[in-house]
Amino acid sequence: MATIHDVALDAQVSPTTVSRYINNRIELPASTAARIDAAIAKLDYRPNLLAKRLSTGRTEAIGLVAPEIREPFFAELASAVEDEADRHGYTIFMSSTRSDRQREIASLNRLHDRHVDGLIMMTNTPDDGTLAALIGKRRNVVVIDEDIPGVMVPRVFVENHIGAYKATRYLIEAGHERIGYIGGPDGLYTVRERRAGYLQAMKEANLKVRAEHLAGGSFMPDFARKATLEFLKTRTPPTAILASSDFIAIGVLQGLKQAEIKVPSQMSVVGFDDMPLTELFNPPLTAIRQPIEALGRQGFQVLFSLLSGKQPRCLPCCQCN
Repeated sequence: MATIHDVALDAQVSPTTVSRYINNRIELPASTAARIDAAIAKLDYRPNLLAKRLSTGRTEAIGLVAPEIREPFFAELASAVEDEADRHGYTIFMSSTRSDRQREIASLNRLHDRHVDGLIMMTNTPDDGTLAALIGKRRNVVVIDEDIPGVMVPRVFVENHIGAYKATRYLIEAGHERIGYIGGPDGLYTVRERRAGYLQAMKEANLKVRAEHLAGGSFMPDFARKATLEFLKTRTPPTAILASSDFIAIGVLQGLKQAEIKVPSQMSVVGFDDMPLTELFNPPLTAIRQPIEALGRQGFQVLFSLLSGKQPRCLPCCQCN
């Protein structure tokens, strides 16, 4: 089996240079990097990970906890985290919790027991303090997409308030006055922020917010479908509906189809996420675009900064507290 010394000899550099290059701790001229890459390929060199972990005290692996990997939004977000981790030489252990609190707790404990270097946490269920207390006992944890009140760790998410505000303004400027709104589970940061953005835009335009045109409690399409049908039963139904996620928008469209209401001629619909699958809708769904890939990459970069002992750096498209 080839050793790092064999690679260094073939590439005409020192073993230390090879080691630092493999671990992304040095910037080399293109010609030098090419020689090392060629030597690694020629000799079929494979680092001794066990020896490396024993010497550095690091696993070069992180844990990723996601609510539901089958949902397109979280799948795309997890993929972005994985790509960025791979670029830095990290392996990911992933756990899907199905939005169940006990599974979230079990996942955090399981990943911790495997001695990963750090954790990236995603959740879409309100916390009663249990999750925050558990995360507070962990080192090198980053929360992305959804806030968890009470955690003293870096958190990365988009400008939810501004996004919902702009979506509502878009509908108002299109001439709508009766705008319905369907949100997710109460108690979530993203839900509160998006609802606040909607309410602010309506207030600034001096438009009445009708209680019968407001619904919230779930991100599931069937919930939104039923809420939409209830909107249509009111004395003066809305002429537009703002869905606080694309999954909710899918339910809205299902309800409108069931009621034989045409989009956009009879009802305007705006979503929040702009997932690629919505391009397949006819007509395509108008939506606030979340920078999902940037969110995932930033989440890992913040964690990588923690692992490197550096101050996390924020991207302009996200919030990091």
